Order: sequence, then structure tokens, then C-alpha cells
Amino acid sequence: MSFFASLEMAPGDPILGLTETYVADPRPGKINLGVGIYVDEQGRIPLLPSVHEVEQALAAAAKPRGYLPIDGLAAYNRLTQQLVFGAESPLLAAGRVATAQTIGGSAALRVAADLLKQVAGAGAKVAISNPSWGNHHVVFRTAGFELLEYRYYSAASHGLDLAGMLEDLGKLEPGTVVLLHACCHNPTGVDLDAAQWQQVIGLLKERRLLPFVDMAYQGFDQDTEQDATAVRLLAASGIEAFVVANSYSKSFSLYGERVGALSMVGADRGEAERLQSKIKQVIRTIYSSPSTHGAALVAGVLGSSELRARWEEELGGMRGRIHAMRAGFVEKLAALGAPDFGFINRQAGMFSYSGLSKAQVHRLRDEYAIYALDSGRICVAALNHANLDTVAAAVAAVTR
Repeated sequence: MSFFASLEMAPGDPILGLTETYVADPRPGKINLGVGIYVDEQGRIPLLPSVHEVEQALAAAAKPRGYLPIDGLAAYNRLTQQLVFGAESPLLAAGRVATAQTIGGSAALRVAADLLKQVAGAGAKVAISNPSWGNHHVVFRTAGFELLEYRYYSAASHGLDLAGMLEDLGKLEPGTVVLLHACCHNPTGVDLDAAQWQQVIGLLKERRLLPFVDMAYQGFDQDTEQDATAVRLLAASGIEAFVVANSYSKSFSLYGERVGALSMVGADRGEAERLQSKIKQVIRTIYSSPSTHGAALVAGVLGSSELRARWEEELGGMRGRIHAMRAGFVEKLAALGAPDFGFINRQAGMFSYSGLSKAQVHRLRDEYAIYALDSGRICVAALNHANLDTVAAAVAAVTR
């Protein structure tokens, strides 16, 4: 008998599984709204000109491919800190932030989860928004955490259930990790405003909970500064310790390069140094060190004032197209006599909880070759001027 004979088939990933079904669909004109990437008006992943310029310079330099340090490229980490916390952040000036380059935001989550489990021990608990990105649960469960949920999305209002969120957070035990989405909440697109963040952060401080901010979409709602409001407010709150995971997959259109970072804030410089040592220890046990190319691209752009400004413009173009698709979708649905979808304009980022039921989603797929997740989440970035009328007409038809 094979050593692996007792293994059971692992459940498929719902998003990747949907894509496989979409690819196998022979119908012409099919549309995939389940994707988790930004695509342009032609349905292609863009190559940002600012990134391309750095890449050409790197190719011309043709440097040897040596290993990076365990915690990655030093310039990348420094520039990431400035983007995430602000160049003039008192936390950075005080040396309170430990940052390491990671293999995408996913590795930042896993490295932090493993380290936090070491600190919390057998009683490690994490509270995750309901709903949240599915991999959040998997990462923390695999790291040994007890999973809890707090209310977040209101199906009735298609918006934030702030009262439910505060009530649930107020019941958590001190030391519980609270996973928060900085902006462009995945999957709902529903975010907190600055005043709501102040309420949540005040409660986190009062209850002595550990904030863990996942920031995968910085710059995809308003701009890179305003989308970091949660981090800025946490930094000013007097909370001594918190965690931030960030990713450049979307903002730099570097999905396959797997560029992310983990930043952990300590009470003082000495604590941050100890955190840095523990982060490196955990990374060493998982993948030893990160890759060079993606980090060099990001550092090359962020380290040049000219390229940084151009990148901000390019990011603004992607953000603007998403806003335009939201507005156009709502307008066309209203013109077709569909139920009120105005809430889509109040959501942020690439995704929208459309309010479509599972049955309506299946009708879109079966009758119109339009694919979305069973939850009703759609990727607004997958809409364009060529398919907007088709999608709006189909959604109007299944919601009448």
C-alpha cells in the first residue's frame, strides 16, 4: 500500500475552480466577473510604464542573482515603511517598526501568524470579519489559532454593520488578534470612514486587542495616503503594538512576482529589534529568503521621485477606471428598470458584494455565460465598455 493511500482529495479553491469552469465554457462572449486581478479596458493585465522602465534598467545592468538577506532587500523595506506608515511617521523616527520583504501578502500573513502563535501560545485567538477573504481563515487555522468572527457586512443595507462590529469586538478577550482590512474590503467593497475607524481603534485599545491590518489594495480607493488612514490612526492612537501586511500585486500589477511585506510595530526600538529577529527566524523555517526581481522593481519606482510620481498617476488611472465602471454599471441597471443598485457606488476597490443571490448567480452563468462567485461578489475591474451593456442587461433580467 502506498504511503499516501490514506490521503483524501483536498477541496478545490472556489475562485480558481470558477475560473476553470469559465475557461472550459465554449460559448463565445463569455464574461468572467470572478477574477481577483485588475484588468484594463481590453481585459488584459497592464504592464505599468514606470515599472517597465525600471525593468529595462535592471536588464541592462545584468547583475548576478545572489541570495537576498532573510528579511529581503533593505531599500524595499525602507521604502515600504514610508509608503505604509508615511515618510514622516513618528513610529519610523523612533525605530519602532520591524519590516521584512515577503513572498506576497500571503506570506506576510503566514509569517506573522506563526510568530503571533509563538507569543500567544495555546490560547491564540483571531477574530476575522464576516465575510472576509477565504485565505485569512486558512492561514490562521493552519498556524494553530482558534478562529472567531465579528459582524461586518449588513445584507439589508449593503453596507457596514458598525454596531454589530463594535458589539462583537467588545466581547473579545484581551490579547485576541483582530484582523482588519485597511481599505477596499475583500469581498464586500464596504469600508470604514475615518470616524468609524476612530471608534473601532478606541475599542481595540480599551479591550487590549492586537490589531492586524491587511492592506492589499493601497491606492485603489482614493489614493495611497488616504487608503492608509487605518494605519495612520493606529499609529497616532497610543496602541503600543500592531501588525500590518501589505502587497504590491495590484498596485504595481506584479501578481506573479509575489511582492509583499510584513511590518510589526513594537513599543520601542529594542522591541522592534527583537521582532525583526523573530520575523527572520520564522522566514528561515519557511522559505529562507525572498526573491529579488519584484522587490527591485518596486524599490526602483518608489526610490525615484520622478518614477514615484508617474506610478501614482498610473495607479490613479486604474482607480479612476474602476470608479467609472461602478458608476456606469449602476446607471445602466437603473435605465433597465432593475432594483436599486446605487450601493455599488458607495463601495470601494476592485470588488463589490452585488447582492445577487446564489440562484441569480447560477442563472447568470447558465443562461448568459457570465461568471461570478456564489456569494454574489463581482470584480468591478472586469467590467469594460465592451461588456457593460451585456452584464447590466443580464443582471437586470435575473433580478426582475
